[in-house]
This record gives sequence, structure tokens and C-alpha cells, in this order.
Amino acid sequence: MEQKNSKVSDPQEFIEYVSQETSKILEMYSATGGDDIFRNFTQTWTDLATRSLKDPTVWIKAIADYQQAQLNLWRNLFTGTTETVAAPAPGDRRFQSDEWSKNPVFDYIKQSYLLSSKMLTEMAANAKLSDAEQQKLEFYTQQYLDAMSPTNFAFTNPEVINQAIETNGQSLVDGLKNLLGDIDKGHITMTDESAFELGKNIATTEGAVVFQNDIFQLIQYKPEGEQVFEKPLLIVPPSINKFYILDLQPHNSYVKYCVEQGHNVFLVAWVNPSKEMRTLSWDDYVERGVLKSIEVTKEISQSEKVNAVAWCVGGTLLATALAVMANRKDNSVLSATFLTTLTDFRDPGDLKVFIDDYQVKQLKEKVNKEGILHGRELATSFNMLRSNDLIWSYVVNNYLKGQTPAPFDILYWNSDPTNLPARMYTFYITKMYLENKLVEPNGVSICGEPIDLSKIKVPCYFLSTIEDHIAPWKSTFAATELFKGQMEFVLGASGHVAGVINPASKNRRHYWIKGELGKGPDHWLETAEKQEGSWWSNWAEWVKRRAGKKIDAPKEYGNADHTVIEAAPGSYVKARLD
Repeated sequence: MEQKNSKVSDPQEFIEYVSQETSKILEMYSATGGDDIFRNFTQTWTDLATRSLKDPTVWIKAIADYQQAQLNLWRNLFTGTTETVAAPAPGDRRFQSDEWSKNPVFDYIKQSYLLSSKMLTEMAANAKLSDAEQQKLEFYTQQYLDAMSPTNFAFTNPEVINQAIETNGQSLVDGLKNLLGDIDKGHITMTDESAFELGKNIATTEGAVVFQNDIFQLIQYKPEGEQVFEKPLLIVPPSINKFYILDLQPHNSYVKYCVEQGHNVFLVAWVNPSKEMRTLSWDDYVERGVLKSIEVTKEISQSEKVNAVAWCVGGTLLATALAVMANRKDNSVLSATFLTTLTDFRDPGDLKVFIDDYQVKQLKEKVNKEGILHGRELATSFNMLRSNDLIWSYVVNNYLKGQTPAPFDILYWNSDPTNLPARMYTFYITKMYLENKLVEPNGVSICGEPIDLSKIKVPCYFLSTIEDHIAPWKSTFAATELFKGQMEFVLGASGHVAGVINPASKNRRHYWIKGELGKGPDHWLETAEKQEGSWWSNWAEWVKRRAGKKIDAPKEYGNADHTVIEAAPGSYVKARLD
């Protein structure tokens, strides 16, 4: 791509140019889902305004309060008064620079924006709509306000202007290069992506691919000791993300930790599907994915049973597989660990703002037309749930300030999404998120079997996290009341990713255990015991009791029927498809 001249003689002119170029990233953002913000914001507020004509009292008061606050702000600006009319909320890091407070013009811009935000937020909060409509209104209002923040535009951000002057425009040149590079890539850079390479300094746990079909590769990891537990450990990651979130770097790799604990570890590495794989179904992922991986793991380890671990959508796949196995009287799974897994989708957390008949219908039409749900679109939806941290802060730092993000392994993984086949995804979004059929006995059939989760009687370990906004812990807790086996529920600190990837060696955070089951999540937490450190240690002791005796570790990967195909992490995980 042709680069612009790096000599900047007029920083003000270049600021205007960068402002124009920034609109391109907004267009890219819109093309990958961000356009829904503005469309839904406009639609919901139009509907709200129409309803409010019947009783405009709330609107009149809100507008009157806003106008009075604006008059006070204007008075302060022209009289030199430093009285604060509107202040950022605690934790809002956008206006930390002194320039936002010391410079009267930018102080006015900041406070005027905050006043407008306050007015719209309060009006949305008092809309008195149904729960679903209310949450949708408040969500898209906040998304719109975040997008329109003066920090996101070169002309109204004093930090950007000062940096451009101090560097003689070099920050703007660097920002433009970052912007053009991201337009080429089709996504916002959140970390130094050149700092990581799969198999070199991330996903480095030693192992080999010992089986593959069109849906997954099965990796067997090299034992670290002379002996391993008799019962192998099979890990089923989410198909919606790449598996190496569980094998980042040696110090925070869950896979490596499992190997160090003495397990014979196998892992499913899902394919990153192309449009030609559009007909792959949920049944395929269960029958030729989860069930096949169990079969091959048993054959290679010469064990009749395995201990299974699954995360997020991988857990939902495992739960449906266990229900299928219960119908078939297959008791190959000795125990199951579910990490932040939904089986009851009544309250899917913040994601429910995207789940209604209209939005799902639109999405299904698009996905069926294109053959896949693009990983970039899915990533944008997740990032929208924390847009200031995961979208706009990078727009400002990368494009307006010309900074290069620091290397961060989790954000590298977050920027490496996976596509989902149209058939599999439409089944998942419809039958589970929209209709919540999975919790109904025989509400859905998978692999020719009517699914009844109450038939799952294997011992289960459930790990949820208290700040999870993707799989809320009170929703995941429902599985303890659906399944019928021995239950161990553990609640970790932090959120969906950081709460799971919490290495025992760091001894950080805390978790809760031993609450009383059977009386709902609130009662469980009231009766639970708080423990310092990582849940990994607690789980390691739990699964060890189900891992059998120690036997000689395998000297080679695979067996006569399943020989080494390639070294871990394999080729499937390396595929990056748009």
C-alpha cells in the first residue's frame, strides 16, 4: 500500500487529514457489526420518543435539567469559574490528562459531553420498557455515547493535539501507518501481533497431532514424568475460539499445568471452517468431534474411561455429548469438568442484547447467505460489551497518538478468532440462546437422540467466575440443578477469561467452595467458604481422586493405528480465515 509522505509541515492540516482517515476505521467497525449500534440506537430512541408523547413529563424534566446544567457550564466558561458541573464516573479513564481540566475549552467539551451522556442515560433508564427492551435501549445508548466521546476525535482530544505538536507531527504519521495497516488486516490491533508465533513462544507445550478429520485434530502431549495417571485427561475447548487460550506461555498454560500434575493429556483442536464447510452441524461437532475424540483417546491410552474438561461452548458440546452417551448407555466419561459453561440460556448475560427474534432472523439470513459466521464479527460483538477498553482506547492510542500496543498473549489470542459453520451456528443461536430448548427434557434431538440433561450422572466439577458477563455464574449454576451426578461447584474471582486463566503458581485472586447446593445460587454463595489463590489447585485435587493409579508414561505418541501426523500445536489452529 502506498504510504503518505512522512514530512509534516503543518500539524493542524495533518490533524484534519487523520480525522478523515479515522472515519475509515469507523466504516470498518460498522462493516463488522458496529453499524448495529447506530441503527439500533436510532430505532430504539425513535420508538421511545413516540411512546413518550403520551406522557412527556420525564422528558421535559430531563431536558430542563440538562439545559440548566449547560447554562451553568457556559457561565463557568465565560466567568473563569472552576466549579465542576459534570465529572467522569469512577473508573472512567478517558479524561485522566490534566489538559481536560486545566484548559477551559477542553474542560467545557468534556463536561458538555458528560452532561449529554447523563441526560440520555437517565432518560433511557426511566423508559419503563419490558426487561428485554429496556436492556437493549440502555446498551445501545451506552454504545452510542462511547463512540461519540470527544476523546475519539483528533480535534477534540488535547492529548492528541499536544503529542502531535511535541513530535512535530510524527505521532500522526505513525498513527496513520497503524490505521492503514489495520484497514488492510480488517481489525483493530490490540497487541503487538509480531511478538507471538504459535509453537515458538505461545502454544509451546510439547506434543503431537495423533488423529485428524475434517472437524478437529487431536493432540497428545508429552508426559513430564516417568508415570502418568491411568485415566487420560481430554480437554474440549470452545469451537468459537482457538484452543491456545489454554496453552499460552509456560507460566500461564493450563495444558502444561495438567501435564505437570501427572495426567496423560489429550486436547481437541477444532478446525477454523471455511465457507465450503457451511453444512457442518452441531451433530457433526458432537458425533465426529467430541465422541470421536473420546474414542481415539481411549484407544491410544488403552483406558476404558477418560476424564473430560471443557470450556464455554466446548462445555455445551460436552454436555450434549454426555446426554447422547447416556441414551446409548456409554459410560466412557468418568468425570466432567465444565469451565464457565451455559446449559440453561434463560439469562445469557450481556449477550442477550443481541438475542431477539428480529436480530437473530437478520443474523441467520446473513450467515446462511455467506456460509459462515465470520470470526471478526463475533469478536466485535464481544468487544462491544467493553467498548471503551477493547475498541475506543485502541482507536485513540493506535491511530490518533501513533502508539504501538504492547505484547500481551491474551489479547493476541483475542485477535485470532474462529469462524463457525452456518448450519452449526444457526442451530446453536436458535435452539439454545433464542428458544432455550436444551433444558427442556427431549426439547431437542442431537445425533438422533432426544436430549435430557437429567440423564447425565457422571461426577461434575463446575467452575464459574463471579464477574463473567458472557456466561453469568448464576446461569451456569443451573447445571447443578439439571445434572444428577455428584456435584462440585466452585466460583472464581474475575471474569470469563482471566478468571479461568489464573495459574496456581501465581497464587492470585480467590475462589469460593463448599456452598450448599439445591437452594439456588444466592444461598450457595452465602454458605460458601472463601479460599485465597487459584482454583487450579482445588480442581487438581478433585480430578486426581478420579484419575486412577499411576502407570508407566507412554514412550511414544499415539499407537499403531494413530501415528504422529505433525507436531503440536498442529496446523488447524494456525489457519487464519476471514
